[in-house]
Amino acid sequence: QAQLVESGGGLVQAGGSLRLSCAPSGRTFSSYAIGWFRQAPGKERECVAAISRSGSRTYAATSMKGRFTISRDNAKNTVYLQMNSLKPEDTAVYYCAARDNIGQTIVLVTIGQYDYWGQGTQVTVSS
Repeated sequence: QAQLVESGGGLVQAGGSLRLSCAPSGRTFSSYAIGWFRQAPGKERECVAAISRSGSRTYAATSMKGRFTISRDNAKNTVYLQMNSLKPEDTAVYYCAARDNIGQTIVLVTIGQYDYWGQGTQVTVSS
């Protein structure tokens, strides 16, 4: 069973950048498709970005395209979410999610498709 540890959250001013990291443990890191989700107070959890096991395919939500980039370094057992041009509406708890037993190029974008979740990291963007 995978355990996920997120890091990199914090407080940043609008227009700034943050890089979140997710490090799954358990099985071989490259076995997992990974997704980043976020949940703001009073709102549903939504997919921000996702990446396939191989890293060859990625997804970014429409409102994040051009600002958020997901990548993975299998040698370092880490997935990154680079967030640029942050806005106050990006304030949320960000969660890393993982799923194994999935094809190399499959990208998963819904909550129910993931089996493992991290505890979340808070991102706060001030105006």
